[in-house]
Amino acid sequence: MEEQPLVGGIANVGKVVRVGQHVLRPPTGHTASIHAFLHALDRAGFVGAPRPVGIDNDGRERVAFIEGDVPLTPYPAWSQTDTALASIARLLRQMHDAAHTFDHRDHTWSHALSDPAGGTIVCHNDLEPSNIVFRDGIAVGFIDFEFAAPGRPVYDLAQMARVCVPMDGEVDRARLGYRPADLPARLRLVADAYGLDRDGRAELLTTMDVAFARIEAAIRRSVDAGNPNAKALWDRTEGGERFDRRRRWWAEHHDQFVAALR
Repeated sequence: MEEQPLVGGIANVGKVVRVGQHVLRPPTGHTASIHAFLHALDRAGFVGAPRPVGIDNDGRERVAFIEGDVPLTPYPAWSQTDTALASIARLLRQMHDAAHTFDHRDHTWSHALSDPAGGTIVCHNDLEPSNIVFRDGIAVGFIDFEFAAPGRPVYDLAQMARVCVPMDGEVDRARLGYRPADLPARLRLVADAYGLDRDGRAELLTTMDVAFARIEAAIRRSVDAGNPNAKALWDRTEGGERFDRRRRWWAEHHDQFVAALR
């Protein structure tokens, strides 16, 4: 069948294609581990992740295609609703519950975006809108697991909230097409939909600092390594100033988020 390029993402721009009901992607050094994890999710009854098919002769991984809509920038209004956001958090909780059935200890994982504290379950670590499949405005699937690695569920939730709430200042929200919104209320919605208790909400706030630092370090490493996609993103978003803006914004608004999560 003819290969149909799939748009979106950063690391593998132009390299991910659809062939019938399958998706072909470049492999990583951890593809076997990722497929083992996806098989475990499937056995546990979680249907919101691609089912692994195998590795093609040319080395590309083959997984089942998940039907639905994937939002790209500028993010459409339907992907920004509170209903959509809550559905992402609920689906992530379902994935984390299913992930408890998988023993990750005999596998290797990417450390690029992994939780520096480690953890007992495998997390996605890169849940942003273009890695989420929706149907009728409800999240039904997560894709692109190349940065999956063991970590704490709250870290995975923080990385998702960082982009999907989003946790960023006005300039950078507008760049992605986000409309004005009550961000503390949206973070509270994430906590409610996921089912965080009082201690979990406090941990989510402290883990947000880790999520911010982790993504900045990962992007800087990619730029320093000469990755052209990372360099293009760096230049397009004003380089280090983008992260400086986020730090200033977070410091100025932190107390509002603390109050919202009480």
